[in-house]
This record gives sequence, structure tokens and C-alpha cells, in this order.
Amino acid sequence: MRAWAVVETGKPLQHIELPTPEPTGKQVLLEVTHAGVCHSDLHIWEGAYDLGSRGAMNLVDRGMTLPLAMGHEIVGRVLAWGPEATGLVKGQRKLVFPWVGCGTCDRCLAEDDNLCLKGRSIGVFQHGGYASHVLVPEPRHLVDIEGLDPGLACTYACSGVTVYSAINKLMPLSPDEPVVLIGAGGLGLQAIAVLKALGHRRICSVDVAQDKLDAATKEGATDTVLAGPDTAQKIIDTCGGPVMAIVDLVNGTATARAAFDALKKGGKLVMVGLFGGGLDVPLPLMPIRALTLQGSYVGNPKELRALVKLAQGGTLPAIPVAEEPMDQANSALNRLKAGQVTGRIVLVN
Repeated sequence: MRAWAVVETGKPLQHIELPTPEPTGKQVLLEVTHAGVCHSDLHIWEGAYDLGSRGAMNLVDRGMTLPLAMGHEIVGRVLAWGPEATGLVKGQRKLVFPWVGCGTCDRCLAEDDNLCLKGRSIGVFQHGGYASHVLVPEPRHLVDIEGLDPGLACTYACSGVTVYSAINKLMPLSPDEPVVLIGAGGLGLQAIAVLKALGHRRICSVDVAQDKLDAATKEGATDTVLAGPDTAQKIIDTCGGPVMAIVDLVNGTATARAAFDALKKGGKLVMVGLFGGGLDVPLPLMPIRALTLQGSYVGNPKELRALVKLAQGGTLPAIPVAEEPMDQANSALNRLKAGQVTGRIVLVN
């Protein structure tokens, strides 16, 4: 199979040939048609996450092997499957749930695969969508997307399910209670779409770039904040006081501090992004203000199916998607790194 792979971290992807997998057991082989370019791919490409005062988390040390075809937002056509797989038809177009685990532990059996302690995420620890083919562990990791545009649908496997899961952790909330979204990139726009689909009416988008905020307003944000040295106070002023609910889709040192400082008593900050750094929390304020800081790592297959059903019902607005040939993967990554992408770039075979 063809792949646009990380051969050396931090260096341009290389177009290489790899053996096309032969599915065994419950495995399913798909021909990749669409693969989204996600901000997480930048960290995988660079090979590490910034842990602030605790140094860096090296992905090779965690089990990433090179060469690696990245890409975890994948739509493809079913080509072949192992003898234990059922319910498949050759040529079916499917969305791939990429956050797979060992497949046998209690969490995997409960379909909380993303919380498996032996994660084998597609596009991270095994070859993903920047390729002509992808191997999926079993049919339950495939979602029917009938009636949906495949370029948009592939974004639901990461940005979509990630924000859907994070927003669920904030609920229930009054539809008019401000929800603050830090970051107006692909995740931020997807979060606006999900909130609107769930009937939420007050959405505040925060970003360092005015053009990103303009895009957020176009997608349905009711308020915007241009981030800077006084971001927390700007959020408080814009929302009419400290806020109950913040999703930090960037999750860097500066954004996390601003979010923490903008919380109302009893408020919750859901931390999603992987930008990196550290947060120095004044410990007495946690109990005094009854605050909650909660991490949210992507989502599970149940949430992805629910999100796709929401989209098929016509209530989930589409985010901007730009489709480009697969051989433009390097260009797409570099533009994303430079902050020049609104919505999502989707690579097409």
C-alpha cells in the first residue's frame, strides 16, 4: 500500500510503499478515501508532547514505531475482512473509530476503548489514514455514514467526537448559560456546531486570531473574545460575570490559567487540547470555590455513533472543510502549524 509517512520525527513526510495488510480474525481492511488533518498530528509528527515543568513525553518511548502513516480521521470503503468479522458488504463506505485499545479488557468490552490502558490508536500506534489502506480491529469500530458527505463525516472521528464528549461532561446546563470555547480552529468550530445541535443558545469563542473569531461568529458563536494578557477578565466581562462552563481546546499554560481564573464558584473546566505546558493551581481555591478541572480524551464508539446520528438527523451544522489530494499532506501540516487553516483540511485519495 502507499503511505505518506513519518520516517523521522520533525522531518517532512515521505511517500513510501508498505505491505498491504491481510485481515485476520475480526479485522477489516478498508481502502482510504478521506483523511482529516488534525492538530494532534502535529504533535505526533514532532514526536513529543510538552509537559511543562515535567519535561516532554516522547511518543517513541510510549510505543510509537516509525515509519508511521498518521491520520486518525478516516473514511474508507470496505475491501476485505477476517473470518470472524460479520455484517459487512464489500464497497460499503464507513467512518473509522480510531481510538482503539487492546480489545479484551473491561474498558474495551464496555466500549470505552479510548480509556484502555493499552491503547493502540490508529494513526498513532499503528498505521492510519495518510495511506491507501487502513486495517481496523473489528466491525464495531466502523460507523455507517449514509447520507453524509464523507469529507465532513471523517472529521467526526476526532474533532467531532472529542468536542461531543467534552460538552457532555458539562451538561446539564441551561441553554442560556454561557459555554466558553477556547480555540476557534477545527475543534472550536465543531464544538459550536455540536452545541447548536443540542439546542444551546449562548456560546462564547476565544482565540488569538480575529479571522478565527470571525469564522466562529459565522458558525454561530454569540460572543467572541480576542485573547491577550487579560483574557480571563475579557471572558468575565463578555459573559456578564465568571462562568460555569469552559472547554479549553488549546490547553496550553496561558489558556488554562485564563480559563481557571474565569470560572465561577462551582464552575467546571474541561481540558481537551494538547498544546502543552503546565498549570500552577492555588490549591485552597479548589475547595473554596468548589471548582472542577476535568480532562477529556477524545470519545468512545457509543459517542461517535450518537454524534453521527445527530448529523444524519440534519441538526448538526457543517464546519468548513477543504479537500486536497493526499500528496499535499506536508503542505497541509505546515499550514496547520502556521495557524493558516480555518475548519479542517481533508486529504483525499
